[in-house]
Amino acid sequence: MPFSKLNPVQIAYHVADPERAAHDYARSYGWGPFFLFEHIALSQCLYRGSPAIFDHSSAYGQAGELMIELITQHDDRPSVLRDLFARDAVGVHHVAHFVPNLPETLEQARVAGRDIALDACTATGTHFAMLDTSHELGHMTELYEGSGDLLRFYRYVRRAAEGWSGAEPLRRLNV
Repeated sequence: MPFSKLNPVQIAYHVADPERAAHDYARSYGWGPFFLFEHIALSQCLYRGSPAIFDHSSAYGQAGELMIELITQHDDRPSVLRDLFARDAVGVHHVAHFVPNLPETLEQARVAGRDIALDACTATGTHFAMLDTSHELGHMTELYEGSGDLLRFYRYVRRAAEGWSGAEPLRRLNV
């Protein structure tokens, strides 16, 4: 399925421990500050079309124009994370893109025979999905609409990075 100009807005790294990785990446690469959400609640989760539990935590920071996500899963249930990485492995898991209409984009993906590896919604109402593009790109492709609370969060992380001195590289947030 051809996408019309997908522009990356986020790169997500699978890490064993987002808290430790946030400190390490802030020190090594100047990324941050990172905002940690633990055990992100989902109101709906389909893994490869079947209901699933996806117990994960993520820390979000900024690296120039791109948001950086440091993501881990707290168990070994089948998931989009375990599809690519063992619990302690590190690597690029997905690259995220805003799309104008997620349901329409997912329907186009289905019609084109794309593998929708994850279709989920956070407890706060952010619908997101991951296409399995690992054979083409070496990572998953995450899609969501850049609007509402999600867009406000992207702006919040970006603003926190402006002029950031490197102090307090990790901040905890409650979902």
